Amino acid sequence: MSPTGRKGGVKSASSRLSAAVRERDVLTGVSMAFVGGFVDAAGFMALAGLFTSHVTGNFVLIGEQLATGTGGVIAKLVALPIFVLSVGSARLVALAMERRKIAPMRPLLLMEALLLSAFLLAGMVLSPLRLPDSIEAIFTGMFAVTAMGVQNAIGRLSIAHLATTTVMTVNVAQATIDALDIWLGTAADQGKPARARLWRMAPAIGSFAVGALAGAFGFALFAFACVAVPIVALLALFALLGTQAAGNMPG
Repeated sequence: MSPTGRKGGVKSASSRLSAAVRERDVLTGVSMAFVGGFVDAAGFMALAGLFTSHVTGNFVLIGEQLATGTGGVIAKLVALPIFVLSVGSARLVALAMERRKIAPMRPLLLMEALLLSAFLLAGMVLSPLRLPDSIEAIFTGMFAVTAMGVQNAIGRLSIAHLATTTVMTVNVAQATIDALDIWLGTAADQGKPARARLWRMAPAIGSFAVGALAGAFGFALFAFACVAVPIVALLALFALLGTQAAGNMPG
């Protein structure tokens, strides 16, 4: 084969690999954002207003509940240290995987799916959760908080180059800035970085919104059984990433 032919073959293979990576990134971001929105909405309804994904949002609710004398403060106070411990645990798991030359993404996805399964089972067994600060409600809710702590850790450890999948505030702000810069023609480098960011963030924002709606309606219709949906989504992503990893191995 001539040098020109070899260069063309290498370029073609590189293009295919880049396209596969982009496709994987989009699927990962969309799937994780859907799970984040679903669990946050379903958890909020199931646990009397407890945010499971962005636990700092609970500070606002703690203030409101202390001022009005309504219940649910204890669960929200417990959520923060549990969230911190879950992120730390995910980091330790990731470090252990890296020492064994194993990418931590799939083990952490499996960890999150198992925690959501525990949330589903605890909720079904212990329902109805009448009081937000009851032992049953706190026990059940902390499984969801722990699962979302793991997902937040995944966002920083394995997919930091993608949009965040549990809180959309920063994503919406950045997408607005990038869209405006592209429209006005003020984005640097002919708008390529801005377009790339927008391509990553817009699907995640839409998927999170769809997940939140699905979680809210799912819980209203099926109670804790609806949590099977994000579990299946995580396991499907786990399987997909494993298939792609095997496909990228040299033959």
